[in-house]
Amino acid sequence: MTRAELLEDLAGRIAATLRPHPLRVAIDGVDGAGKTRLADDLALPLRARGRPVVRASIDGFHQPRALRYRRGKDSPEGFFRDSFDLDRLAAALLEPLGPGGARSYVAAVFDWRTDARVAREPEVADPRAVLVFDGIFLHQPRLRPYWDWSLFLRTSFEVSVARCAARDGSSPDPSHASNRRYVEGQKLYLAECDPAAHATVVVDYDDLANPRITQEEKER
Repeated sequence: MTRAELLEDLAGRIAATLRPHPLRVAIDGVDGAGKTRLADDLALPLRARGRPVVRASIDGFHQPRALRYRRGKDSPEGFFRDSFDLDRLAAALLEPLGPGGARSYVAAVFDWRTDARVAREPEVADPRAVLVFDGIFLHQPRLRPYWDWSLFLRTSFEVSVARCAARDGSSPDPSHASNRRYVEGQKLYLAECDPAAHATVVVDYDDLANPRITQEEKER
């Protein structure tokens, strides 16, 4: 299918998933998979189906730099285990939008560029809203219970690292020393958490122009 067809297909599946609270959707994949762009582009077809959209990203829930690098700046384990404040993510965003939540949420709490907390006024989500949340490591056990629907974008590291290089000016070689922290950290995640086994839908996303759904929807 084309990418446009994929977006319509996913939007239809998501919009048809009803909960008595805002629907919490995870867009997961390794760095460079194309998560953020896909999540951004899902907003239009979802809104066309009458579902208000709340956009947020794991990037708004980083740990302070001192915690992120406490195992060393080159540590893959540190990248996987220490990058994000999952407790604050749950308290600020995922629990308020879930069962029994007040729907008053904060979409980001930390700016990793300035290494500082951000102050945002809480917003209130429409009961029919869809939270479209993109990021890495989203199918780890701490977060799995919060997702009402989830997508895993499957890409090879050769493709994903090349996309990061085009975006960031980094090395396109997955085996380059500068990529070790990130590639090996994500391999830890894939091995420990098997995100494809827990996602509602899996998409092969190596070819952006011709994505393929490789795991059809299953109940959550």
